[in-house]
Amino acid sequence: MAATKRDFGSFHASNVEELVSLPDEAYVPPSLPFDTPSFDEYRKNPPQFGQKLREKHFLLDKECVFLNHGAFGGTLSQALDVAQKWQRHTERQPLRFFDRELLPHLVHVTRRMASFVGCSPGDLVLIQNVTTAINCVVRSQNIKKGETVYMLNLTYGAVKKLITHVCENTGATIQEEKVILPLQSQQQIVDLVDRTLKEGTKLAIFDHIPSNTPFILPIKQLIQICHNRGVPVLIDGAHALGSLTLDLDDLDPDFYVSNCHKWLCSPKGAAVMYVKQRWQHQTRPLIISHGLGSGFISEFIWAGLRDYSPLLSIHTVLDFWDALDTKATHCHLYNLAKMAANTLKDKWKSNFLAPLEMFGTMVAVQLPLELYKHCEVVDYTKAEIIQNYLYEKNIEVPIKAIQGHLYVRISVHVYNELKEYEHLGELVLNLTREKIL
Repeated sequence: MAATKRDFGSFHASNVEELVSLPDEAYVPPSLPFDTPSFDEYRKNPPQFGQKLREKHFLLDKECVFLNHGAFGGTLSQALDVAQKWQRHTERQPLRFFDRELLPHLVHVTRRMASFVGCSPGDLVLIQNVTTAINCVVRSQNIKKGETVYMLNLTYGAVKKLITHVCENTGATIQEEKVILPLQSQQQIVDLVDRTLKEGTKLAIFDHIPSNTPFILPIKQLIQICHNRGVPVLIDGAHALGSLTLDLDDLDPDFYVSNCHKWLCSPKGAAVMYVKQRWQHQTRPLIISHGLGSGFISEFIWAGLRDYSPLLSIHTVLDFWDALDTKATHCHLYNLAKMAANTLKDKWKSNFLAPLEMFGTMVAVQLPLELYKHCEVVDYTKAEIIQNYLYEKNIEVPIKAIQGHLYVRISVHVYNELKEYEHLGELVLNLTREKIL
């Protein structure tokens, strides 16, 4: 029976696995209950990036120079409209939606996302956010006393807290290796991991793009090192989806997680988790519900009653990226990021946290040394003073204290323009003259 004709009267959890595994030529997606936006204009005429796209597709305050997309993203306004349509559609007949319509639509999103990230739809699940996904992976590893979890000091703070919590409760050991910054080349990271990762390690965790130090790690090489030593590897790709072109089958991690609400611009509450087939039998959701025992996708696809509209609106986000041409868009973003970074570096006579070619849509640029060289301690408090000053001037951008130096982490998205970074550069020079620290 075609997917469009099925209802939940005969659509049980096992049917989810069946629909996910159908070959493309046999799969019939469910019909949408309302019209969705079209971005076909960009297929004919490439978009003019910058202010015009911001006005047309984003809800950001006009007076704010928003250079911090990497924090919590910025939702595509058309995707938010679609999410609200799903909410209204749900409430017109809640039983019909949750019992008969929801699961086939989630399968459709799963299949499209799998194509977008380059993996089998049977290896990918939709989930609320990366934090939830990492908790699922780590807790499913059954980490025991005497075992070791490996990570770098670049690992995201919330993940460090999770690993610390798990290891304190189990008696396991954390091996955290320090990357000395500023970085001279990506080979430093490869050599460090190659030198320090031991066979028998229970789990290794790496950020694809670390949040505080936003250079792109050589993930494929790190994964290979782990696999050569029989170590399963989890990649935290929170910033990757939408800022990098992903091919998970080629990367071959054991686990890969990424947020849709950051660079991809979905409404908040949407993420994906890839689990290699060999680990699927033991990787469980944090919430056990009706799908238990019916297959990997079935166990994750329904986590009880909640708002599923952010996941269902992913279609609109993917349509947007497809119309823009993802490859061309990434090229524009990377070029703008490099121009912006070089502009700041030249203005401030400073340096980058790593070679410029290691950055993508975020770059860490050292603030002028004159601004803080007299400070006995360069820490979060100093960074916050500067960040708050810039916020009062309507510039939203994070300042990072990293190994004794202050850096600005600029983000670049389709709505940004070079003049915004030039404005940032001038304000920071004014700060230096005012001796704010």
